[in-house]
Amino acid sequence: MKQNEYWNSVSEKKEFTTPFQVEAFSKYVSKDSCILDVGCGYGRTLDELYHYGYHNLIGIDFSSGMIERGKQQFPYLDLRVKEDAKIALPDASVDAVILFAVLTCIRTNEEQEQLLSEIRRVLKPHGILYVNDFLLNTDERNLSRYEKYKETYGIYGVFELPEGAVLRHHDEIWIKQLLKVFSEQEYEHLTFTTMNGHKSNGFYFIGAIPPL
Repeated sequence: MKQNEYWNSVSEKKEFTTPFQVEAFSKYVSKDSCILDVGCGYGRTLDELYHYGYHNLIGIDFSSGMIERGKQQFPYLDLRVKEDAKIALPDASVDAVILFAVLTCIRTNEEQEQLLSEIRRVLKPHGILYVNDFLLNTDERNLSRYEKYKETYGIYGVFELPEGAVLRHHDEIWIKQLLKVFSEQEYEHLTFTTMNGHKSNGFYFIGAIPPL
């Protein structure tokens, strides 16, 4: 099953549970900022921001099912289907980008790097990037599936869910390398409850495009 087929198939029932660090985010992003949520799902994070006082919001996601659910649930949000790898916005057009549990859905380093490059393109000078995502775990359930799929995908930490999705938990060394083009403002370890009810190591990161 392809990734978008999986997310469309669960778009009506999946509830995302990882917490958005809105207090930390608000220290760096003013209420009148234009904020883009890349991989917004059904708009849960944007809805939280909307009720926190942010109203210049755009959400994009490749799952048309998720976007349709979001439009019905939060009709006041600007939610759009992402058609390809490019972000359909002009250069330097947004003040902040949110990448919330999106890297976990992108299994290769190259695709992750391409996405970060697009995010840099659409961010204004001194723009802010907020990332929440998953790190490698050391419990037996995760270790066994990391080993099981290591040869299939060529990256330790990539695994398949029984229902068909391919996900990735990240080596922290890779995360630091991926995000090094941003000037780190905050980075903290967290423990998340996954969408299937398990505990996982994770982090949040806030970075800024450094001055030229």
